[in-house]
Amino acid sequence: MYYIKRIVCLANSRKLSGRCVAGKEILDGNYGQWIRPVSKRPTGEISGYEQKFKNGEYPQLLDIVAIPLVEHKPLSYQQENHLIKDGYYWKKEGSVAWGELSDVLDTVPDKLWINGYSSRNGINDRMPEHVANSLRNSLFLVRPDTLAINVDVEGVEFDDGKRKVRAVFSLNGYEYKLAVTDIEIETLFLKKENAQYPIDPSKVYMCISIGEPYNSYCYKLVASIIYERRRS
Repeated sequence: MYYIKRIVCLANSRKLSGRCVAGKEILDGNYGQWIRPVSKRPTGEISGYEQKFKNGEYPQLLDIVAIPLVEHKPLSYQQENHLIKDGYYWKKEGSVAWGELSDVLDTVPDKLWINGYSSRNGINDRMPEHVANSLRNSLFLVRPDTLAINVDVEGVEFDDGKRKVRAVFSLNGYEYKLAVTDIEIETLFLKKENAQYPIDPSKVYMCISIGEPYNSYCYKLVASIIYERRRS
């Protein structure tokens, strides 16, 4: 037995050996709760094969996608998780216009979950795992108040320097510097020089996600940066 959830795809981001796909359910023309399809893998990432359409294509941001699922599989703060049905194609049923995203936007009146914990290169970008486990959701679609994309080398102090793309933004008076796992945005900015690139915040929406625990912390991630010409 299985059931179908129709979602607007708001993230299809890098996650370990696969992808993290997430979106909001579409119910009778309205937008419902967040849905994150997950696999049976210990960390739940979705392979390319598992998310493929019958025509060989894959879900893009703002696609409306019908996904066969077998059960709700909440995991502490990741209450949105649903286990996919193995061996079934996903189906594209249309797309949502960029201009309609205001209807999908989440209301975040204060902090993005819990602030006060920062990694060496981030700002308010992580939480202790035991703190994150008290949360009841792990996804938000937001419009930042300010935004820049930062490209720099991280890890030099550990003799393991690597260029990293982060979103530096403010929301409701709080500052954030989060790793970007949106593959298209990563690829675009890694082609540029190390610098900070201002972005007009009125031109973008961002999906913010809490990732899997790592070294006793859960990290806030920018899973997608959605701008109009990505669907033009």
